[in-house]
Amino acid sequence: MKRIIVGISGADGVCIGVRLLQLLHAMPEVETHLVMTAAAERNLLFEEAGTPDDVRRLANVAHANDNLAAAIASGSFLTDGMIMAPCSMKSLAALVSGYTENLLQRAADVCLKENRRVVLIPREMPLGRVHLRNLLAASELGCIIVPPMLTFYNRPQCVMDHLDHILAKALLPFGIIPPTFKPWAGR
Repeated sequence: MKRIIVGISGADGVCIGVRLLQLLHAMPEVETHLVMTAAAERNLLFEEAGTPDDVRRLANVAHANDNLAAAIASGSFLTDGMIMAPCSMKSLAALVSGYTENLLQRAADVCLKENRRVVLIPREMPLGRVHLRNLLAASELGCIIVPPMLTFYNRPQCVMDHLDHILAKALLPFGIIPPTFKPWAGR
């Protein structure tokens, strides 16, 4: 059984986190622990990606972002790591500076200190120098950066095809291969 923390920050693209939960919800061998920021909950409505309760129901366990006593706030609670989808620049800055004001930040910090995988799907465009420095710092700390870039070799037919490919790339470091993934087969 894999145990993955899914963090949804308030960046544009909360639908990325929702789709990640949908993919993982269909995999009984994966237990998901969700933490969403208040800004993420507001963005769900802007992006028409569902209600916070709809999203919580996709996770095995949903934690309140202000609950720093939640299981995922401790290194003794074993997980395979965390995917922050999307990762806001605020959450990124907190992560690279070790600032843990809320559960989303603390869960990521715990994964780093315990040498567990942390995958970040950053959402900002264009990226400024501070963002780029913070992304480099996160990579140097061991985070895997998976920017939501378009892909074309798998012949996508719609935006969802692009999104599924990005999420597959985020899940591969955990040894999880969603059925929607179309890997490069060579020519």
